[in-house]
Formats: sequence, C-alpha cells, structure tokens
Amino acid sequence: MKFIMDKGTLYICGTPIGNLEDITIRQLNIFKLVDFIACEDTRHTLKLLNRYEIKAKLISFHEHNYKKKSDEIVRLLLEGKNIALVSDAGMPIISDPGDGIVPRCREEGIKCTTVPGPTALISGFILSGISSEGFIFGGFFPKGSKGQKKEIDRLKHESRASIYYEAPHRLKKTLSFLEKNLGAQHHAAVVREITKVYEESIYDTLGELVEYFDKNEPRGEIVIVLEGVSESIILDVYKDISIKEHMEIYLEKGLDSKDAMKSVAKDRGVSKREIYAILQKDK
Repeated sequence: MKFIMDKGTLYICGTPIGNLEDITIRQLNIFKLVDFIACEDTRHTLKLLNRYEIKAKLISFHEHNYKKKSDEIVRLLLEGKNIALVSDAGMPIISDPGDGIVPRCREEGIKCTTVPGPTALISGFILSGISSEGFIFGGFFPKGSKGQKKEIDRLKHESRASIYYEAPHRLKKTLSFLEKNLGAQHHAAVVREITKVYEESIYDTLGELVEYFDKNEPRGEIVIVLEGVSESIILDVYKDISIKEHMEIYLEKGLDSKDAMKSVAKDRGVSKREIYAILQKDK
C-alpha cells in the first residue's frame, strides 16, 4: 500500500502508566504538532497536557463511540489533519479502544507510526520476577465461563508465563478461580500501581495470594503473571493420552495438521517425523 503524501498521519502514542514524568520529549513534541488528540477519556488526558502546558483539540474515542469516531478520525486524516491516538495509560490498542484503526488507515493509504511509551504488560512481567523463555499475553482475564474454560485448558499445558490485566474489583474472584483450577501451589505474581507511590509486586502461590488479598483490599491497575507449567509435568499429562487424542487437542484449537503435529512433537519432546510415523501406522 502506498501512502498518500497529502493525507495526515496517525501517531500512536504511549503515555505514562502512573508517574506523569514517564513521558518523552518526542511525545510532548508530537502533542504540540498534531491537529487533534484522540483519547479514551478527555479528562484524564487533560491532566497530562496541563502538566506540560500543552493546548490541544481533543476527540473522545472510547469503546462506546468507537465506530462513529473511527469514521471521523479517518475522515480528518484524509483531509490532511495529523492526529495522535492515546489511551488513558500505556500504549494504545493493547486491550484499549483503537483495535482496527490501523487496518482502516492502511486501506486508505494513511500513514501510521508509533511514538513508543510505557506499557504495564512489559513492566509487570519484569517486576514479577518470573523467568520464562517467552510469555503469552491474554489481555483482561475472560469473564464468561466459556472463555475461562478455554483459557484454563490452555494454561494446564502452557510452559511459558501468561500475563493478564485485571480490575481491582475482579482480582479476588479471578485468583480464586485460578487456584481452584490450577492448584493452590501454582506460583504467580500480582503487580499493581506500577510507577506509582504504592507500587507493589507480590510473588507467591495462588493459595497464598488469595489469602493475602482476602485481608488486603486490592486497589489500582493490576497485572497478573502466571508461572508456566514445567515441561516434566506437561510430559506426565500427555503420557495418559494417545498421539491421536493429543493431535485432536490442537486441531480443535484451529491449528492445521502440520502445526498440530509440530506442537504435539514439542509437547512430547520428540521429532515431528516420529509423530507422523505413529499417525500413519495407526491409520
């Protein structure tokens, strides 16, 4: 897609996740440069702008007016206006309004660029102290029973760390659910109020975390980091099912045969060729 030079640019800007001093010179300059700032909550963004004595025209852009405002933002960009997109905290679009705006701009030949800033996802993972060769980010932990069951089925076989955002009024319920399904001895970390005065990072078993927050009411923005299941435990689980049944687990998740075979081989610590040979033999 070629960008049309007489159109505006969408700047996707990170903002502080707590401490207002976590702002870059480039971010401040972009806020002064653009014609509009599209923000999740105008009152919240005004606090940041007022701190740095920046005057700007704001566009309210949140989950309840997303479609209507997306049309307006694209129209303004096509007219040659430059717009900064921000969320209340951190990098926009990650579990915030804005998902889909970049593909729309791409279709219209509108340039999008990012002005990097803080993100609770990475900061929470670092502060958790949980080591991992990688991690999975699940956004906010599912609320519905169907989504929760699907997530638990994954977590029982996931060797990487899993990271979620959670609201303070839901934290105890979510931790209790995880304890019930993963076991009281499964380790996790709860990181909250990152970069703020009362920043707290607690690493413990799910059982101990449930007990702690029963006595201490959770407040502020929260990141949950779950430790992955050890490879030895995963191997023990798969010893009880056939290769064919193991394949079905991944096929039901939407993987094609080739990727499912690759995942089964990794789970069992064998080559993909061995899995293929067993499946051919069982036909």
